[in-house]
Amino acid sequence: MFGWLFKKKTDREKLDLQYKKLKVKAYELSKTDRKASDAMNAEAEGVANMIEELDMLEAKARNEAKN
Repeated sequence: MFGWLFKKKTDREKLDLQYKKLKVKAYELSKTDRKASDAMNAEAEGVANMIEELDMLEAKARNEAKN
């Protein structure tokens, strides 16, 4: 009945949320501190790479399960 309400977030959803927060923070910092903004963008890119790796692993697992 309340399954949709208390659904746990997947690793992908957590990483997406973290990436979005970092990008917003980087944008806010870009107005005042460019060096800190660049650091936030670099951290966001690291999270984006983790998302890509996770997607590749999930695709590989689906492909193996399919065969």
